[in-house]
Amino acid sequence: MKTSFSRAAAGFRPRARVFGAAVLLGVSLLASGCASGPRATARDPLEPLNRKVAQFNDGADAAVLKPLATAYREVTPAMVRTGVSNFFGNLRDLWSSVNSALQFKGQNAAENFMRFNVNTFFGLGGILDVASELNIDRHREDFGQTLGRWGVPAGPYVVLPLLGPSTLRDTFALSLDSRADPVSRIDPTSSRYAVYTLRAVDVRSNLLRASSVLDGAALDKYTFVRDVYLQRRRAEISEGRGQEPDDERYDDKQ
Repeated sequence: MKTSFSRAAAGFRPRARVFGAAVLLGVSLLASGCASGPRATARDPLEPLNRKVAQFNDGADAAVLKPLATAYREVTPAMVRTGVSNFFGNLRDLWSSVNSALQFKGQNAAENFMRFNVNTFFGLGGILDVASELNIDRHREDFGQTLGRWGVPAGPYVVLPLLGPSTLRDTFALSLDSRADPVSRIDPTSSRYAVYTLRAVDVRSNLLRASSVLDGAALDKYTFVRDVYLQRRRAEISEGRGQEPDDERYDDKQ
């Protein structure tokens, strides 16, 4: 049973790469105007398609991820959940340090690198957030932000299957982000996907309260999530420098 599962999981990776390439190709074609519709806007020309993908994601979340996250939160002690979140946050700090350096943010790069080392060696592999106790700030960075800092336009808003809100630039950056993820190097493959699942459940459990408020609010959930995501990404990339290079092109004039 275990052997067959491992073989199936091992075969999943190349298929996932093919699927990812197909998604990127499809997004590129759609971005050129093939999927625009009457509901499309300047910053979201793929809105008709994006809404369908968002509905699919909401259905998958309601059927699988949210129940798992709810059960995880109910049965797992808060101290353990905090340790899990700290562990995954520590792994991300190392890649954040690299991206900070690529953006010539020397202090941010140094602080992220210090956080990773302090928490890895003195925080039981990152389970304890010793660095925060020492007032070493965390600066979350990814390759999409690095591209944005170097002037690569964000492009249109995109909703990815299962992964959620993104932009065309951030979608292409995901490939390198995923390769730099230490979890991607875990062997055997079955253990790797178990860790991926734990991380997804942990992230979703931390968003349970926020998602409940959002679901109960009298607003268009799709539009709200889109606007918040785009504004947050602009703020992360600009950091007081003004608008991104393509903001005027993709801002609504309505």
